[in-house]
Amino acid sequence: MTTVPETDKDKLPLSTVLPIVLSLLVAIFAFQLNASMLSPALATMERELSATTAEIGLTQTAFFTAAALFSLFLPRWGDLIGRRKVMVGMLIVTAVGCAISAVAPSVTVLFIGRIIQGAAGPIVPMSLIMLRAEIPSGRQYALLMAILTSINGGIAGVDALAGGWLAANYGFRSIFWVMTVVCTVAVLSVRFFIKETTASETPPMDWKGVLPIVVALGATLIALNEAGKLAAANWLLVAVLLVVGAVGFVIFWNVEKRVAHPLVSTTYMKQRRTWALLLTTTLTMTGVFAVMNGLVPNLAQDPSVGAGLSADTVSWVTLTPYALAGLLMGPVSGKLAGRLGYNRVLQIGLIGTAAGLGLTLFAAGAPSALLLLFVSIFVGITYAGMSNIMLNGLGIVLSPEDNPGYLPGMNSGAFNLGAGLSFAVLFAASTLITEMSGPRAGYMGGIATGAVILVLAFLASFLIPKPADLDTKQTEGSKP
Repeated sequence: MTTVPETDKDKLPLSTVLPIVLSLLVAIFAFQLNASMLSPALATMERELSATTAEIGLTQTAFFTAAALFSLFLPRWGDLIGRRKVMVGMLIVTAVGCAISAVAPSVTVLFIGRIIQGAAGPIVPMSLIMLRAEIPSGRQYALLMAILTSINGGIAGVDALAGGWLAANYGFRSIFWVMTVVCTVAVLSVRFFIKETTASETPPMDWKGVLPIVVALGATLIALNEAGKLAAANWLLVAVLLVVGAVGFVIFWNVEKRVAHPLVSTTYMKQRRTWALLLTTTLTMTGVFAVMNGLVPNLAQDPSVGAGLSADTVSWVTLTPYALAGLLMGPVSGKLAGRLGYNRVLQIGLIGTAAGLGLTLFAAGAPSALLLLFVSIFVGITYAGMSNIMLNGLGIVLSPEDNPGYLPGMNSGAFNLGAGLSFAVLFAASTLITEMSGPRAGYMGGIATGAVILVLAFLASFLIPKPADLDTKQTEGSKP
């Protein structure tokens, strides 16, 4: 689980690999559609459900928060009772959630449906774990892992475009029915084309540890979402939730020290394979996510200091090229990881992404559609096509054989935590500087803050141990 072999002697033939990869791709499609297909349909949902923008936004927050929380424990549960069994169950629950959302008579029922759909949250890390169990060749795994993970940034933007078309022609409910069908196909694909596997050791599930860590992360994510409202935020609520999150983590730590079979042993949590990876993931997401998913699209549409693009055009210039570049770069990154190592490719991607945000600063100073298109493609290659994929891959190859699900699950939580922090920190910086120096300086300040955080992520990445190092030091608990 921790090494990337230097030879391809164990490489499987295409006839064996193709059904496995296609089945897992369908499962990842099921998650990705839930995550991104609704983005262009939010206004339609407001109108058809007679809801406010804030209410519809809350349903989106509910999905992503639930996805993060399910990611904390479902991969580990799959290790213990069977990964295919848990994956099929997740997809069935997600399909039920999609159907509930499709027939929702009110925003309250939609909210419930979106929470249920959050069961799809750990599909990507679980798919990578299941792939690792099927593919013995390290280089072949690195390539296939990159192909699967590259979908996680968006299906080349087609998902968002299809969502907009469906909403415009058939209403938002049609999008949820499409999701239901894809989930159903994924259930059949995973059930009949993926072998059942478990971890090498299968003790009882540590449900005592699940509750406090779910409370800790859930409270923190809700606090960050509230903080992102800035002037409209309830800062007392933010403070209370952060305290609840901190207390939840302390309780979790103490539970894990006492139980016989912990969700995550404190020994593993002290190791660099855990905290260095989670730190790097959180910093990376904090630095880049709100830039590419908030500041850049806003700059592209700003009629006063931006490019003044229409809402219909902005996706073609920013979001779609960004997702497509990441998708095309994914297999290349996988090839490079098999030769250079995951850590090196991650560092190349991080320093490239920081440079990309430097270019974005220039674009904010003299915005044009062509320059924003170039920036979106460049960062799509370096972040979505390199850094994001390597961070996901390291969560798999750094995991110990006796608990392969804990690190991918916690890393998924770090991705979501970083995304929440990104909107809270970068938009706060942008707003503050806008009030002092005007809107153009505000955009530049938010982007510059992201670039600085990405440099910190690059420095933190050097603390992540190489997979080969863990193979030669089985007792890494002694490492700093």
